[in-house]
Amino acid sequence: MFANVKDGPVVSSESVGIPGKLLETHRSIRHRRLPIGHAVTGCRCNCSISVSEPAVSESSSNSVRKRVVSGVQPTGSIHLGNYLGAIRNWIPLQDTYDTFFFIVDLHAITLQYDPKQLAKATKNTAAIYLACGVDTSKASVFVQSHVRAHVELMWLLCSTTPIGWLNKMIQFKEKSRKAGDGNVGVALLTYPVLMASDILLYQSDFVPVGEDQKQHLELTRDLAERVNYMYGGRKWKKLGGRGGSVFKIPEPLIPPAGARVMSLIDGRSKMSKSAPSDMSRINLLDSKDVIANKIKRCKTDSFPGLEFDNPDRPECNNLLSIYQIITGRTKEEVIQECQNMNWGTFKVTLTDALIDHLHPIQVRHGEIISDAAYLDQVLAEGARKASDIADVTLSNVYQAMGFLRR
Repeated sequence: MFANVKDGPVVSSESVGIPGKLLETHRSIRHRRLPIGHAVTGCRCNCSISVSEPAVSESSSNSVRKRVVSGVQPTGSIHLGNYLGAIRNWIPLQDTYDTFFFIVDLHAITLQYDPKQLAKATKNTAAIYLACGVDTSKASVFVQSHVRAHVELMWLLCSTTPIGWLNKMIQFKEKSRKAGDGNVGVALLTYPVLMASDILLYQSDFVPVGEDQKQHLELTRDLAERVNYMYGGRKWKKLGGRGGSVFKIPEPLIPPAGARVMSLIDGRSKMSKSAPSDMSRINLLDSKDVIANKIKRCKTDSFPGLEFDNPDRPECNNLLSIYQIITGRTKEEVIQECQNMNWGTFKVTLTDALIDHLHPIQVRHGEIISDAAYLDQVLAEGARKASDIADVTLSNVYQAMGFLRR
């Protein structure tokens, strides 16, 4: 997450118009449904405003685009893995979907961070979105904390989230173990609920997710179904609402194989912002000399020739995959060109390709970040558009949960 998420009824890529080569619908996510007659205790009630449009449209129209939401945390430097695994995949979606791409700054504070750098990193991440090709005439770009409905909906969802669901989150277990109980705040446990809020707030149809984030989307789907069961349908209608589902159940979009970029120093570990060594990643804003040095010193192996998909050669597969993706070639074309190269020759070839690919992004980023007024305008307009949708959803949830009208 956002570059991270999970599941619902199976929809074919053809039936929803998903670009086949870009993303494919994940088909193996479970449903957890509440048993009939499930009792709910401790609910707080009042009554909220009646909204003129339903939270979920009862009929679909070909003229209404499906909605996609995604985002990246403004922590550390945006690296090649973030770009190839997430941001780059957003660009074709703009032409097919109603897209919302935001900077998830509220997620950036779940672990220790530098308050002096947060605002700067947030703007820098937004500038990278635009430099990579996100078009504000087609997509809404905004900062998560600028739409306050995210936090409000999170609190409402927390009231319906069983603590056992959160205790099972793999990333919480891993990060809390690394950080130590004394350094872990409650936000690390509850941030999957905020992620669910980020998605459900916009009645999202699809969410691009990585393999390591499917569990979070699964939680989102479970929460949506739970709220729909507990507060939707006739119960909502009796409170003056439109009835039906309070939330859409979002579908996952899984990037194509090869989009997961691994560490330069360990081909079995994902390229990560949090890895201690900066040599493990190519940052999008790295200079030519830094890129050349990182590729020159990256881990390889002693096998002859170069090949894809050999489990004993994870670093070889990773570097070839990076080259394949940034050059837009097929595996067959890459193998034909590179299979007989030695590592020294291939590293020079890969370095040149990376520099050529990233240079236009770096130039554009410099232009955007130097025009503070333009960037502020983009983020303000994006937040306004997002709020228009988010406020409708939030009002409907307040109403369905029985809150007093404002």
